[in-house]
Amino acid sequence: MRRTIIKICGVTRLEDAEHLAALDADVIGLNFVASSARCIDSETAALVAARVRPRLKVWAVFVDATRARVEEIIGAVAPDALQFNGDEVPEYCRQFGRPYVKAFGMRSGFDIIEATRRYADAEMILLDSFSAGQRGGTGHTFDWSLWPKQSTLPMMLAGGLDPGNVAAAVHRLRPAAVDVAGGVESPIKGIKDAAHMQAFVAQVRTADRQVD
Repeated sequence: MRRTIIKICGVTRLEDAEHLAALDADVIGLNFVASSARCIDSETAALVAARVRPRLKVWAVFVDATRARVEEIIGAVAPDALQFNGDEVPEYCRQFGRPYVKAFGMRSGFDIIEATRRYADAEMILLDSFSAGQRGGTGHTFDWSLWPKQSTLPMMLAGGLDPGNVAAAVHRLRPAAVDVAGGVESPIKGIKDAAHMQAFVAQVRTADRQVD
């Protein structure tokens, strides 16, 4: 059966991580962007990582962080991969010697072929909604007609996904992975809703079976 990688991002509480670990998901995203409402402190992050492993992979999410900050989180959490959502250049991304994911905001005129060429050693490319003042977590989908027909790297879809539209996204785009944050939350950012997470995962897995 085709298996779309499912990443639930912006988890801030141990109880939400425990709910997620019981589902058929793959990756938990921990946000270390200080300006984000979904930012998690390193001590809680370490507890979350210990609780979900080995069931889930742990990704650490940054936006234009200093090298010292990334190394601090690597030491505290030992993430399986680093996700960079800012203007990080390829040399910066690869300097930590860990698998990394590079995120881009999709918009008309964006050259995804050039992006994948520049970040050719990335584990995956994440395509999200573009916002001039916000890096990720916009809660809006982008124009899916911009999704690349071919790519030399696996592609992760983000931006406005929720239990109501993720199956359609998997059917139409066949992404290697999907990423959700706000679409599985309570009205409070950073607080996940267990039923929403369960529904999201179920919709992806049902779509996987249907597109084999």
